[in-house]
Amino acid sequence: MIVGLPRASSRDEFRVGLPPRAVRTLVERGIDVCVERKAGTGAGFTDDQYADAGARILHGPEELWGRTDLVVKVGPLAPEQFDFLRSEQIVVSTLHLAAADARQVDILLERGCTAIDVTTIEDEHGRLPVLVPLSQIAGRMVPQIAARYLQTDHGGPGILLGGAPAVPPAEVVVVGAGTVGRHAVRACLGAGARVTLLDSDFERLSEVDWSSGGSVTTFLATEATLRKTLAYADVVVGAVLIPGARTPHLVTREMVGSMRDRSLLIDISVDQGGCFETSRPTRLSDPTYVVEGITHYCVPNLPSLVARSATYATANVLLPHVAALAEHGYAAAVTADPGLRKGVNVHAGEIVHPALRSLRTGIVEDPGNGGGTL
Repeated sequence: MIVGLPRASSRDEFRVGLPPRAVRTLVERGIDVCVERKAGTGAGFTDDQYADAGARILHGPEELWGRTDLVVKVGPLAPEQFDFLRSEQIVVSTLHLAAADARQVDILLERGCTAIDVTTIEDEHGRLPVLVPLSQIAGRMVPQIAARYLQTDHGGPGILLGGAPAVPPAEVVVVGAGTVGRHAVRACLGAGARVTLLDSDFERLSEVDWSSGGSVTTFLATEATLRKTLAYADVVVGAVLIPGARTPHLVTREMVGSMRDRSLLIDISVDQGGCFETSRPTRLSDPTYVVEGITHYCVPNLPSLVARSATYATANVLLPHVAALAEHGYAAAVTADPGLRKGVNVHAGEIVHPALRSLRTGIVEDPGNGGGTL
């Protein structure tokens, strides 16, 4: 197979599917790699670096998509890319099809291509190895985003995240103790904030309580505890995930309206629909809006703010899957790796991922992965 790295077509997306050093690894294994001109510019990679790694540089998206069998990209498909898709082509990306426009799924079905959403690839323990580094990055970015939008000049209440002598720090509430939530907790503690964590899993809360030395306040997530913590929060972080499915709205508009004026909601779950009823996707160049007096920060591609780090982090775990597909072909690769097979959302005109199929049909299926996590 010929592997292709297209230039990101989505606004404010700066990442690229693979960095030059990953391309070199593929080329050394005898795999042909094509890179669209300036595909890596946003992440700080030049065409010369890709050429030195052994890739062929192609001058436009039509040529890139037309010549390659396995396209490794970042983010959902853009409408202008629909016409490039063809039968038996494999698209590997952070597709988030459960929250995408239904037209995107329809196009993939009509064209008979294979869509692999890297965020639903699993390892032998049922974890999501490609999603993990993206979640780690998103969680660790919370304090720098929170600090900015708590500032008066960004519409915030004028609160210093870490406080000062005789001045209390900001109150940060994190909803969800998965990878995003735990890393957000750690980063916010490091920045000096007071942190509260909610989750439905008592064992996860116990682990965080133990590892933090009791410095994190923990609650089992119920409507009552959500209302209690929202009432005193300066920052609320939505970090809820149900693999391959839409995120439920745990915080209603009425709950949002009960919060302190000019406090901040950061919905990291917005790429899967969002866990706040008032969430809607924004973009990096225009990341916030106000509802009920509360600032909402709902950027689906948050790791793109650190595009170079995010590209490296993703490639570290994605590269073996790309190499297996390119060397052995689709059938052999997914047969040998059941975890990779879990990443296949659409194949040969059919929806094959249980959660996505349930969303389309309304019939709930057992995903076989232990269910969702907060």
